[in-house]
Amino acid sequence: FKRVTEVTYRGYVYCTQSALRRMIPRNRGTIVQVGSSIAYRGIPLQSAYSGAKHAIQGFTESVREELMHDKSNIHLTMVQLPAIDTTQFSWCKNTTDRKWQPVPPIFDPEPIAKTIVWAAYHRRREVYVGGTTFKTILADKAIPGFVDKYLARNGYTSQFYDGHHDPNAPNNLWDPIDEDRGARGEFGSHAKKKDPFIWMVTHPVLTRALTVTGAAALTGALKVMRVKTRK
Repeated sequence: FKRVTEVTYRGYVYCTQSALRRMIPRNRGTIVQVGSSIAYRGIPLQSAYSGAKHAIQGFTESVREELMHDKSNIHLTMVQLPAIDTTQFSWCKNTTDRKWQPVPPIFDPEPIAKTIVWAAYHRRREVYVGGTTFKTILADKAIPGFVDKYLARNGYTSQFYDGHHDPNAPNNLWDPIDEDRGARGEFGSHAKKKDPFIWMVTHPVLTRALTVTGAAALTGALKVMRVKTRK
């Protein structure tokens, strides 16, 4: 727990402080904190990581408010991600005899990386990446008790997949692994390459226009139906 917290939470704190020391004198720039839906909804078997992501969320909000108080032009945003097919799950510390996987649905790294770059150039307070992230955070706010019960029933099996894992295999919890494993993990065959919600988030003007047009069309259709019903 201590090591995960030091790396996952305090690593964000130290990097943010380092960036701000250079950005405050210039009074410009954007810091993008890469978060997760786990920043809102903890899941079983990941209590240390979930706690760290919750802490990053609180830290980011506090720093944002301090920058606003100082009337700073520096922008701070947090990008909340879904499950991604990275190499994380092949070298993280795993004390079970089964292989880990991200909770499906799993996304390719490329559309996620493009959204993070987009967030660096568009001043948004927070960006939810992917429909699953949006649904998870919304469900946590609306029906948290139901989500507790759902994850208690399904949160274990969804994080494993067929295959044996050696608990003594090398991991990067204490030290880096001296090899380049690339950007992709083992789940590319069923990882999602596109998501309509990502397009909606990164095209807000078009999304609003389509929403207004759709709402107007629906209103018009309902009026026509009412007129026909009365006749």
